[in-house]
Amino acid sequence: MSLRNCDIAILGGGLAGGLVALALKQARPELSIILVEQTDNIGGHHVWSFFGTDIGKAGRQLLDGMIVAAWPDYTVKFPQFERRLNTSYYSITSARFDRIVRERLAADAIVTGVRALACSATTATLSDGTRIEAGAVIDARGLRHVGDLTGGWQKFVGRRFRLQAPHGLDAPIVKDATVEQIDGYRFVYSLPFAADEIFVEDTYYADGPALDVAAIRTRIDEYVATQGWQVAEVLDEEQGVLPVVAGGDFGAFWRSSGGNVARAGVRAGLFQAVTSYSLPEAVKYALALARQQDLSGEALAQFSEAWSRKHWKQSAYLRALSALLFAGAEPHLRYRVLERFYSLRHGLIERFYAGRSTTLDKARILAGKPPLPITRALGVLTGLGARPKHLSHPGTRT
Repeated sequence: MSLRNCDIAILGGGLAGGLVALALKQARPELSIILVEQTDNIGGHHVWSFFGTDIGKAGRQLLDGMIVAAWPDYTVKFPQFERRLNTSYYSITSARFDRIVRERLAADAIVTGVRALACSATTATLSDGTRIEAGAVIDARGLRHVGDLTGGWQKFVGRRFRLQAPHGLDAPIVKDATVEQIDGYRFVYSLPFAADEIFVEDTYYADGPALDVAAIRTRIDEYVATQGWQVAEVLDEEQGVLPVVAGGDFGAFWRSSGGNVARAGVRAGLFQAVTSYSLPEAVKYALALARQQDLSGEALAQFSEAWSRKHWKQSAYLRALSALLFAGAEPHLRYRVLERFYSLRHGLIERFYAGRSTTLDKARILAGKPPLPITRALGVLTGLGARPKHLSHPGTRT
């Protein structure tokens, strides 16, 4: 068994773990950091996107060099209408993320192809026999137990294509819900990375976590064909299963995902309850953690739990919306909830994604002619009607 020592050990080199490492290195260059990732790539195979109004100046500095594409606006499509929204939109790829993390951390700070088997607040044991002793351990290995939460799942397969001819898009299509509604609310997401390069993702808001990758690949290929795009080459593929949380017992969730150890990312429950959107939360958390004066294992464990509990409390309204989506709407009609949402004022939509909805915004989202039967919606919100089901583990690493 070999022994390594460091100030901070981060287990999990996905988006959350990588950003924590970069934020710490930016704020405290003298720190020795070890970042452990079980695959060969930091960030895996993913595309992360965010709206320009989601991230402040400090966050933009943390993400410097990672953005591979930017657009001044985006489009949504639903059966009843199509809308172009004047909000900037940005995308980061895991390939670029991997490169930036490796450039900014010391070469011996990154350990890939090795699993973290166990950890405490200050130690970690790896699958190659290495023992890490650190001032603090931060666990960012993704979901563990979700049985104490209720809601549904957002699951997706995305494929990046090089086309034989230009696709003709000048802005992302963030949601195309004119497609056949299968396995719950379904939409297709298209990012035009270059004139002849496009990323197409097929996404589902479903009751169960099962992901039929082969079937969804076929649907993506059919969608591409209906747009008149001819594929020259498949450049990359991503897939994932993320929770859409409608309720649950946060205390039990926290206890089940580890002991007195600092956590980050989805392991800490840090994602948007309706959209499963994690990048803005990952940025805010990484910057806040890096500002802590006491970086001991005990102090960071207390910080991460307090931060996550506050996030849970502030997300109560969003969990109510998720409950309406999953318990209030029939699966094939869930798109109507989002269709109505995207008909609301532009500023309200921006604030919703940025996590800054006002009291008036919250009332406006629920007011007016509802897309759900009013008695059913009230029953869900008051606890007298059908409730979302408890989540079962997806069985896949996201």
